[in-house]
Amino acid sequence: MKTLSILGSTGSIGTQTLDVVREHPAMFNIVALAANTNDNKLEEQINEFHPELAVLYDEASAKRLAARYHGKTKIMCGHDGLIAAATIDAADTVVTSLMGFVGLAPTLAALDAKKNIALANKETLVVAGEIVMRKAKENHVSILPVDSEHCAIFQCLQGEKREWVEHLILTASGGPFRGKKTDELKNVSIKDCLNHPTWSMGKKITVDSATLVNKGLEVIEAHFLYDMPYEKIKVVVHPQSIVHSMIQFYDGAVMAQLGVPDMRLPIQYALTYPERMPSSFDRVDFYTLGSMTFEKPDTETFRGLKIAYDAAKAGGTMPCVMNGANEAAVGAFLDGKIGFLDIYEIIERALDARENKLNPTFETLVEEDKWARGYVHEILRMK
Repeated sequence: MKTLSILGSTGSIGTQTLDVVREHPAMFNIVALAANTNDNKLEEQINEFHPELAVLYDEASAKRLAARYHGKTKIMCGHDGLIAAATIDAADTVVTSLMGFVGLAPTLAALDAKKNIALANKETLVVAGEIVMRKAKENHVSILPVDSEHCAIFQCLQGEKREWVEHLILTASGGPFRGKKTDELKNVSIKDCLNHPTWSMGKKITVDSATLVNKGLEVIEAHFLYDMPYEKIKVVVHPQSIVHSMIQFYDGAVMAQLGVPDMRLPIQYALTYPERMPSSFDRVDFYTLGSMTFEKPDTETFRGLKIAYDAAKAGGTMPCVMNGANEAAVGAFLDGKIGFLDIYEIIERALDARENKLNPTFETLVEEDKWARGYVHEILRMK
């Protein structure tokens, strides 16, 4: 039996992780759950899975839950609560599905506590990839990717040598605006942006998919997960989302992993590796699938991918600044304060305004993330 701590248990990845646990109740034991503000959903999860610890990052939400809950689960809040959930003695694996920069410190704490990581918080590697991968190596723990694209690459690499790889090929759905040009995106609504054609995800990642920033973050993640230079990481748009990613080897062969667009599949693989377990999840039906298509991404219209490549190649603190500015800009878009195309402008302005710092420490990254968010808020104040 594997013992799990799930950080972000009420979000999209967290709730689907619990679906996997329900598929195999004899295989998993939940010892800690952590969420942001959703005290009602967390209470339901506590009553079903009876963890030792439950955490709400938001203090007011935690107080509401503690006032009405009288069971055996310990209730905590804030940063200290997240660290406690990430390092709880009873867990051998921590599922890190918190959204954004807030997931970095708990992930580092979990690595220091020698926990294996099922990683769904891509921002952790985007802003601090060198630090995170070094800690994992030093503490002899594994980081198994939960993102469908990186889970696909991981599976395709089994039994293969890294030096045989010519390209990692990450697939992108193209999001809800695939095929549109800049003029058509000036007045798109939040509702339009959140209407993803193939995946059901949280709001922030759905916006990131629409801008192609999300694919840029995944490029950086792949660089660190597989120790692969950026020149060998390519992106192809695949609207059907059946091919989750591919590897092209230097003999010309291409290996791909296929499956229906269901995050429970990569989650289960990450949690059961090196074994494969049966599931009741949907299968690809090749008799009814029809055609699959592939396109070159339009990086002139959807500048997020190019912005991420440029920040990644600059290295140092630039990916952290990009990520912080993006998180703040997406938040502003979802609050109706800016338009869709303003997201690109804000990220670019933040990157241009900040001097790069190479070989950053964790403390430096915290400062840079804070600066990027403050810079965006100042832009918004002046609009």
